[in-house]
Amino acid sequence: MTDKPEGFLESFEELGPVLEKYGKVKGSLISILQKTQDIYGYLSLDAINYIALKTGIKPAKIYGVATFYTQFRLKPIGKNLIMLCQGTACHVNGSKLIEEAVCEHLNIQDGETTEDGMFTINNVACLGCCSLAPVMMVKNSDGDETYGNLTKESAKAALDEIKGRG
Repeated sequence: MTDKPEGFLESFEELGPVLEKYGKVKGSLISILQKTQDIYGYLSLDAINYIALKTGIKPAKIYGVATFYTQFRLKPIGKNLIMLCQGTACHVNGSKLIEEAVCEHLNIQDGETTEDGMFTINNVACLGCCSLAPVMMVKNSDGDETYGNLTKESAKAALDEIKGRG
């Protein structure tokens, strides 16, 4: 049995336990959106409408919350999410040069995904790895990998190595 109301493009069975736990709890919308993004990788319009249907929260309010907080994505991301630290320590150690090199190497800009769906780049305020500045973290289904003391060359080499894994 699928939990797919008429008019929805996809099933949202995995959201059942999330909505059971948080659906009636006042002030839990952010938790619902975080869990939804954890499951699906992003917040689709169908997911937002489904959450609205199940919680009684207006879709416009949900969309407003999803677009206000930078942690939420409204588009699918690549297989590897590159988080480039732009915090103070990274900034003074050349993070903008790393960003330029990575963006040029992958032919995308901050917030974009490569045509092959392999990489998405996001600049982030801080990764908490200041002693490794400049640093980037790559998140994928295998976990998180942190690359520190980056140069333009080492950043590009790390991405090539990741791409080589498939």
